[in-house]
Amino acid sequence: MPNRLARSTSPYLRQHAANPVDWYEWGPEAFAEARRRDVPLLVSVGYASCHWCHVMAHESFEDPETAAAMNSRFVNVKVDREERPDLDAAYMAATQAMTGQGGWPMTVFATPEGDPFFCGTYYPPVPVGGHPSFRQVLDALSRAWRERRDEVRGGAAELLAALGGGRPGAAGAGPDAEPAPDQDGPALDLAAVAEVADRALTALAATHDAEHGGFGGAPKFPPSTVLEWLLRRAARTGDERALAMATGTLEAMARGGMADQVGGGFARYAVDATWTVPHFEKMLEDNAMLLRVYAHAWRLTGSDLARRVVEGTAGFLLRDLRTPEGGFASSLDADTAGIEGATYVWTPATLAEALGPEDAAWAASVLGVTQAGTFEAGTSVLTLRADPDDEVRFERVRRALLRARAARPQPARDDKVVAAWNGLAVAALAEAGTMLERREWVAAAADAARLLDDVHTLTGGDGLARLVRTSRDGAVGTAPGVLADYAAVAEGYLVLAGATGDPHWSGRAGALLETVRTRFAAPGHAFRETAADQTDPVVARLSGRPDVADGPSANGQAAAAGALLAHAALTGSATDRRAAELALAAPLSIAHQHPRAVGWALAVAEAVLDGPREVAVVGRADDPGRVALVRTAVRSPAPGLVLAQGDPDEVAATPDAVPLLRDRPLVDARAAAYVCRGFVCDRPTTDPGTLRAALARPATR
Repeated sequence: MPNRLARSTSPYLRQHAANPVDWYEWGPEAFAEARRRDVPLLVSVGYASCHWCHVMAHESFEDPETAAAMNSRFVNVKVDREERPDLDAAYMAATQAMTGQGGWPMTVFATPEGDPFFCGTYYPPVPVGGHPSFRQVLDALSRAWRERRDEVRGGAAELLAALGGGRPGAAGAGPDAEPAPDQDGPALDLAAVAEVADRALTALAATHDAEHGGFGGAPKFPPSTVLEWLLRRAARTGDERALAMATGTLEAMARGGMADQVGGGFARYAVDATWTVPHFEKMLEDNAMLLRVYAHAWRLTGSDLARRVVEGTAGFLLRDLRTPEGGFASSLDADTAGIEGATYVWTPATLAEALGPEDAAWAASVLGVTQAGTFEAGTSVLTLRADPDDEVRFERVRRALLRARAARPQPARDDKVVAAWNGLAVAALAEAGTMLERREWVAAAADAARLLDDVHTLTGGDGLARLVRTSRDGAVGTAPGVLADYAAVAEGYLVLAGATGDPHWSGRAGALLETVRTRFAAPGHAFRETAADQTDPVVARLSGRPDVADGPSANGQAAAAGALLAHAALTGSATDRRAAELALAAPLSIAHQHPRAVGWALAVAEAVLDGPREVAVVGRADDPGRVALVRTAVRSPAPGLVLAQGDPDEVAATPDAVPLLRDRPLVDARAAAYVCRGFVCDRPTTDPGTLRAALARPATR
């Protein structure tokens, strides 16, 4: 019989609905049952496209004897880390503190109150390489709970103390928290910020792989936030070293096996230093970030390769991840029928079957397919180390391979909609679509934004806008949005407002950011990761100083800073501007030592140093002059440029119009652009060339 997980909105949890394990979802029911039975919690954390999560599920959770041991000795709880990033982060900190490493699947044994006393990751079904079997771990910990209860609880208390937790609401208030800046003085010293960015670049350069691109050794993850910072720095300062590191890495990733040379988009990471062999899962979070970064690289350099990547990645999002409700699904699995990468790899024989002998031989030389192979069992991952000598032929071959691949078994799709990742997709598609005149991308961004607004957004009893983190099939989940959700969705709305001229979206962004300022405020200057009135008690006990490190996308602190900075530029809100600068203080304090960890904070800092530049374009919606000015503005690489557009008559008649557009008349009855920076505005212009030149002028202070 299916267990409780059959009712979940999480595809990952539903994957375990037929397990013989008596799974619970995280929540009061599980805690109450653990207290009633006086047994520990066994908390298993993973996600739908995680290869080793599937392996452990098959080896242990589908095994009746192992399940019987779990059921008799523990209350078993399944957690989708993508639904509950707050809980995942808290238990990951405990796992890393206890073992020195972390990853998924994550296996945590906790008291009935949720306090961890033993943590690990994957456990094999039999002892291997010095690692105990899962059954041995179950036996040992069950015995310890029965026979050495005081020792177990004491260990849990020591771990809480080591993590700086144990105090509800302590986020940001631990002994190592950065001191709050003088509330009457400037939030950021811009000269000091510029010096931090210089030092961070030097530290980053020391880890740069000049031969293969990227930073550090294998495995290599796409450093999206760092690349965004490098592109913004190059645009602001002309720094050739920053530009070379960014473009070299972007090209290496685009030509390697992590990039899907046939279907567009990117796998999660490369297992080697040369970007050749990927871990094949494809995540919305990564692809939304990379779509935007490559679009920014194209507008800064004009690279044909960057433009092809933008078009391929946008195509992948719309073709493979779009849901019937208009949002974007979370991921595609790494495995197909239990074999990693089976959908994506090729041999000379399978190429010939799909293309015929002549095109197959040519494609093999272009795409790096050999008899020996670059992956498992003599198969090859497609790469594009040099541009093909015949673009027309290459496009014909690519389409034929895509059709042939579509006839193969396909990886499973996790079709839950995650608010933050959809916010990233809205921003990327709206901006790239405007830049490259692809209206269908902007329309797709608007569809996803409407789903976030209509389904994911509720009005709380306090009148504030509240986000729900996930939905599936148009039904919302139970997990509240975290800081990164509010920040990414707000930024997506702001970019969409600039791309479409619809003031509804800037208003909705403002509502979310009001909730951030009101409910996520923490002692000092950092934001909480969860709203003060929606923080899980276990997370509160385990939380010490807020994490400021980026993952595949921006950390919540830096993401909130970026959205608040943009909103301040549109509205003139000094409160938002100050909140943005205060939120940058903690991540920037470690940037000179750990630049790879705080790339988005450094990218936002570049926008602060540049102004950011505020561009208001006025004119009738169908006026070609307005369209040309908007396109010029969007194609400017000025860091953090903020755009608003609208019809002056409509602005005057709309009470909630964007303040940046107010009192901006046409010039000689023609569409016009107004550029401001640092409380100073240029004369309006009707000429796209003049606007381009104005946006290219270096910032002066």
